[in-house]
Amino acid sequence: MNQHSSIKGRGSLIERATEIFDFQAALRGRAAPEVEVPAEAPPAPPMLDPVQPASAVPAAPFALRAADWTGPVQPIDRARLVEAGYLLPGAPVTAMSEEFRLLKRGLLAQLDGNARGNRILLCSAHSGEGKTFCAINLALSLAAEKDREILLVDADFGNPGIPEALGLNSGPGLMDVLADPAMAIEDCVIRTDIPSLSILPAGQRSHADTEYLASARTEALLQRLTEGRPDRIIIFDSPPLLAASPAAVLASHAAIALLVVRADRTAESALREAASMLKGGVQVQLLLNAVRFSGSTRRFGSYYGKGEAG
Repeated sequence: MNQHSSIKGRGSLIERATEIFDFQAALRGRAAPEVEVPAEAPPAPPMLDPVQPASAVPAAPFALRAADWTGPVQPIDRARLVEAGYLLPGAPVTAMSEEFRLLKRGLLAQLDGNARGNRILLCSAHSGEGKTFCAINLALSLAAEKDREILLVDADFGNPGIPEALGLNSGPGLMDVLADPAMAIEDCVIRTDIPSLSILPAGQRSHADTEYLASARTEALLQRLTEGRPDRIIIFDSPPLLAASPAAVLASHAAIALLVVRADRTAESALREAASMLKGGVQVQLLLNAVRFSGSTRRFGSYYGKGEAG
């Protein structure tokens, strides 16, 4: 009960109200006695003028939405993709393209509604195990989706190579933006001639890359990239976990970490040590690379006819 109320006495709110208003009289059609309004009672709120212009009524705040990329468009070198064994956009379906289709379907199902947003980290224990190969192919496969927008981030700051692998001219990137708050990250993103695929270069190498990635500014920047854009997916190609510390820090910003394991190279001890570094709530999944199938066990080998598009 409000101890400052002008209505004193005991009983329920309904019983106390009947002391000042004759409900029975009102029900019999008789006018109820006038009630004296206490002097300290607050005045009734003013009514909104029905002819008040709409501009005078405060508008509801608009939902924030991440900006579009503003950088120039560069064409991806298709011949270089073919030479390096990457997926070719618009090419006939292959066994490898089907493997990445299966991979992306599972990832998309897990990303929907994830509290960490649409962020995927590609990592490995050591270099040479195929994480960049898998990151580029996954980005190309996801870019084929009709309602998705993919940002592939070259986060291997010590050995960046994604723009070069795609035949793109690199420029300022993620580390430059983290080091200089005055830079706009939208200006650093390279738009490609695949409308749904863009690239963010690594930027200038820094001796404080781990500290920058661990800062609150990094998380704020990542949220800015995807705010109001549930269709936008960020894929990070990170440094090897056992060679550089930024990979473990990047994992703390990701929803899913794909730990790439090369079938003929990655040792079990290295795999266990690398997996132990992926902490902070990220979902860790293994991605087996460079698997050799026998003729009787290879999947998708003969289903699609030659020249059939996917």
